[in-house]
Amino acid sequence: MNEDRHWMSHALALAERGLYSTTPNPRVGCVLVRKGVCVGEGFHVRAGGAHAEIMALLAAKDAAKGATAYVTLEPCSHFGRTPPCSDALIRAGVNRVVVAMQDPNPLVSGQGIARLRAAGIRVDSGVMANEAAMLNIGFIFRHQKGRPYLRSKIAASIDGRTALANGASRWITGEDARLDVHRWRARSCAILTGIGTVIQDNPELTVRHVATPRQPLCIIVDSTLRITPDHALTRFGTHLITVNDHVSFRPYEDKGVIVHVVESRDGRVSLESLIACMAQMELNEILVEAGSVLNGALLDMGLVDELIVYFAPSVLKNQARGMFDGNMLEELEGSNPFRFVESGLVGEDLKVILRRRSVQGLI
Repeated sequence: MNEDRHWMSHALALAERGLYSTTPNPRVGCVLVRKGVCVGEGFHVRAGGAHAEIMALLAAKDAAKGATAYVTLEPCSHFGRTPPCSDALIRAGVNRVVVAMQDPNPLVSGQGIARLRAAGIRVDSGVMANEAAMLNIGFIFRHQKGRPYLRSKIAASIDGRTALANGASRWITGEDARLDVHRWRARSCAILTGIGTVIQDNPELTVRHVATPRQPLCIIVDSTLRITPDHALTRFGTHLITVNDHVSFRPYEDKGVIVHVVESRDGRVSLESLIACMAQMELNEILVEAGSVLNGALLDMGLVDELIVYFAPSVLKNQARGMFDGNMLEELEGSNPFRFVESGLVGEDLKVILRRRSVQGLI
């Protein structure tokens, strides 16, 4: 129905207002409609705070009785940080609930809908499901695949080079592209980088120029602990992933760094252990801002779910550094696991987004 899509679109716009703040919870919006008029709306702001349905019910008050609730994610049916939203909708007397998508958590999926229907409330599901899924793709990944959703951001010349042979890379792309990257950082739960990038650039990897209530965590892969407490990323809340357990971690811990010693593979951090560590931290979306070594290793393991590439109108030639190291391909079959999903100019640079084909099966 066009009316259902109209109101669900509004609910999704509300959900997006929590884009930077809800982690590890999903982004959810809710609209209460009675006789074609919105009588209450709300969105989830942060974990531990009221869910979208509760915010909408508080706004609607008695007008919620007999209304239709449009919710971008199945109302919860269990006690988590807050009580079940399905029970609140039942008590308020809504007569219909339209859900964009079911909860991806297999332990609770469908139970909220079942509870509403058992109370005599009509429930329709699947309205704008793809749009809702992409808004919470990391939350879906964590519950269905047991790991975060990884986006790799790369700035490159038009011939696919990310830095000069000596490592110099500031700035390949323009100011508009760099500002756009801060928006991706703001929505991410954490930024993942490697020690090579830390030593070469000493980056801060913080969100700047974008209003956000929180900074993403920073995760550094450093097998042999080449990072020093003087690097900009050794700050409170940084997670350092290493296989080196033969040194004192005190200098890092004194600066608030959390050190994880994980299994090694060929002397390097095992990517399986890295992913398991991030999953235990309840991270939904990871933005990878790394060099060709870590990017290549993640790509070889099939762990890069999305590529965001900013191409500058420059040519660095074949002596410059490429996007990915890794296993040599001897045939073209299997070399295109991605599909183009978006492209356009950002200032003078070309932004291209590619998504792994297998992601489509989850949305």
